Amino acid sequence: MTETKPLIAIVNVVASATIDQKLDLVDITKKFPDVEYHPEQFPGAVFRLKNPKTATLLFSSGKMVCTGAKSQELAEDAVSKVVEILRKGKIKIKNDATVTIQNIVSSINLGGRVNLEQAARTLPRSMYEPEQFPGLIHRMLDPKTVILIFASGKLVCVGAKLEKDIHRSVHQIHSMLEEKNLMVYS
Repeated sequence: MTETKPLIAIVNVVASATIDQKLDLVDITKKFPDVEYHPEQFPGAVFRLKNPKTATLLFSSGKMVCTGAKSQELAEDAVSKVVEILRKGKIKIKNDATVTIQNIVSSINLGGRVNLEQAARTLPRSMYEPEQFPGLIHRMLDPKTVILIFASGKLVCVGAKLEKDIHRSVHQIHSMLEEKNLMVYS
């Protein structure tokens, strides 16, 4: 049991989706003037929603990438909502989108400070080069995530595909930091 309970906040969920058909992005931008599309700069159109506050990239292949959601459910809701809005605007879409979570990014506060110099020497699969980046980069094998550890006791966890993987990663690293006496609580 760790000395403090980590505070975990999901800050971004990235999901990919497909509707298995081509999309006419020029037609979409004509029917939806708020959709941003500059094919000379980027091949996708940006469809922003206010609720949930997300941006969904639409590609002519029928593939989509949704960013900005704060949970897996909100990412799925955002993609469904984009498809529904397109259909209401007379864009023919036969299938509902198949959504896959690609990455969940979260920020964590462990409630104590971390001795990064010592951690760099003790933790396996870790890299710490303070001249280049102020945090220690720790690669976990199971679940397969990357955790950025800062001296302040704040962490950033990336690479999780399930919310439970974030909790497992944080629990593992927090326990490991305490076992190796790398945490300092004031």
